[in-house]
Amino acid sequence: MNSAAAYGILSCHACGLVSRASKNEHDMICSRCETPLHFRKNNSISRAWAFLIAAYVFIIPANLLPVMETGSLFGSEKDTIISGVIFLWNSGSQALALILFFASVFIPMAKLVSLTYLLISVQRRSTFQPKNRTKLYRILEFVGRWSMIDVYVAAMLTALVQFGSVMSIRVGNGAIAFGAVVVLTILAAESFDPRLIWDSIEKTKNNENFSKEKHV
Repeated sequence: MNSAAAYGILSCHACGLVSRASKNEHDMICSRCETPLHFRKNNSISRAWAFLIAAYVFIIPANLLPVMETGSLFGSEKDTIISGVIFLWNSGSQALALILFFASVFIPMAKLVSLTYLLISVQRRSTFQPKNRTKLYRILEFVGRWSMIDVYVAAMLTALVQFGSVMSIRVGNGAIAFGAVVVLTILAAESFDPRLIWDSIEKTKNNENFSKEKHV
């Protein structure tokens, strides 16, 4: 079964309108929203790798630096993501600790590893389980935004719990780094073109058909 691209048909990335390709691929524009059209995202793999590598760099300070700095008359305290999870767990809030752990540690790392797997498999022209890899990409798109939960919590506490000289809470550099990780992974996922997963399947089938015809 050939893809839509093989028949010269492509969809708009902005509004989803299906169009037929013109002779000059560089001048194709959606007739409904006037968005430039292309069969595949330009430099998809290169841009996805750039955002992903940057996310790997920022995830180190995101986990090592404090995400929240609390100051009071009794001194100051700095909490990282892990120390916050441990504090919630020891204080009896196991449910909140698990939510914070999954949203701030497990999901970001799982997304980085999954995107790495997708990029490597596409570059190696893998034909292994394309449907499951496509589903994995859709899952990454869906859950990626939920990893901002702890940044929202820190921002809300900073805005709501300000007591002047008695007590103050500030967002630490770790929260800034973590926010950068979330944004970069979202950009990496948006840059990746899942249709590349199926290009390898189509090329393999075309090569097999060509070999059969040649032998005949």
